[in-house]
Amino acid sequence: MKNPSIKPAPCALVLACLVAAHAAAQTAAPTQPPQSTGSHDMSTMDHSKMGHGTPAPASKKSPQQTPPNPAASNAAGHAVHANTPVAAQKAPPAQAAEHQGHATGHTGHAAQAATPAKPQAQPATRAMPGMDHAAMRHGAVPAAGSGGQERAAGPEGVMAGHAMRMGPMQGGDPPPDSRDPNAYNEGTRHANFGNHEMNDNAPFGKVLVDKLEAARGDGEHGQNLEAEAWYGNDYNKAWLKVEGERRGGSLDSSRTELLWDRAFAPFWSTQLGVRHDSGEGGGRNWLAVGVQGLAPYWFETEATAYWRPGSGLAARLNVKYEILFTPRLILEPELGANLYSRADPERATGKGLSDINMGLRLRYEITRKFAPYIGVTWNRQFGGTADYTRQRGGDRSEVQAVVGVRLWF
Repeated sequence: MKNPSIKPAPCALVLACLVAAHAAAQTAAPTQPPQSTGSHDMSTMDHSKMGHGTPAPASKKSPQQTPPNPAASNAAGHAVHANTPVAAQKAPPAQAAEHQGHATGHTGHAAQAATPAKPQAQPATRAMPGMDHAAMRHGAVPAAGSGGQERAAGPEGVMAGHAMRMGPMQGGDPPPDSRDPNAYNEGTRHANFGNHEMNDNAPFGKVLVDKLEAARGDGEHGQNLEAEAWYGNDYNKAWLKVEGERRGGSLDSSRTELLWDRAFAPFWSTQLGVRHDSGEGGGRNWLAVGVQGLAPYWFETEATAYWRPGSGLAARLNVKYEILFTPRLILEPELGANLYSRADPERATGKGLSDINMGLRLRYEITRKFAPYIGVTWNRQFGGTADYTRQRGGDRSEVQAVVGVRLWF
């Protein structure tokens, strides 16, 4: 007996829906990839594109975390991708796609090349062009006693590894056995040696007899003397100059100067003092000012001006030069001149250029302090001085041979 409350049409509809849902579930279920029982061939894999151990971007609200160990992350990543189905991995869509790509890469590179890869998350650091990150071992330093094997290291290990590879241009402290740049004397101390101190103010003196000679010529004979002496330091000296001629057994003329010598430049000094003339015609006193020194090309130069009341001005110039044939054999030419602004009949000197004298002496220095010589001199008078000489029966020009000695002490 049929129950009129049960309707066959709705029951059949429910049964058909259950069968269709079961078929759809069987069709939608992914096929589990076969697990490989052998070892993976890692030689052809490009780990630079796999992103092993790349940490996910930290949330702004999450606390600071310790950076993951790169080597441990890589090992864990290989184990998960090799043994766990892709569907069972619970991860965000971007990471799920990345793991799916790793699984595909393990089963075959052809499938990976055929399937376009989804864009991966941007890494925390920018990759440098031309740099192969696969060949770099970040954070790995050689383990002690490992025979060349590497061990993973954290941030401290990475910094220690970089410090070990620092070159000499990286700066830093010098090694403990380095040499002190301020101790080039190898630890010795400064010492003073006796009699080696500089003493510019030490006083010393000298007496030089430049000419002590006998002269003969033109029917006359006589003696000539020229000497100087000084005492003081390198900057200030008291200087004495003496020059005289003796003819026919009597003093013909003499000149004596007492000067203060003051250095103002290398090899040059000024001279200030007095001059006294004596001999025939009485004495004369002059104020003297001049310079003397070593001119370029080794010319010994002396130029002095004189002044006295009632007699105007006078000037004297003298230049010497030494030619060394040997260190002992020396030829010395000399040139001198005298000028007056006024005539002095008592002294037989005229106005203007009074006379010029030239000498040529060859000496041989037996020692530096003693040198005999021979030579020749020539004297020529001009103007009023020549006229006074002719009036006295003399000759305005004369040549004489000389022989003498030069010495100093």
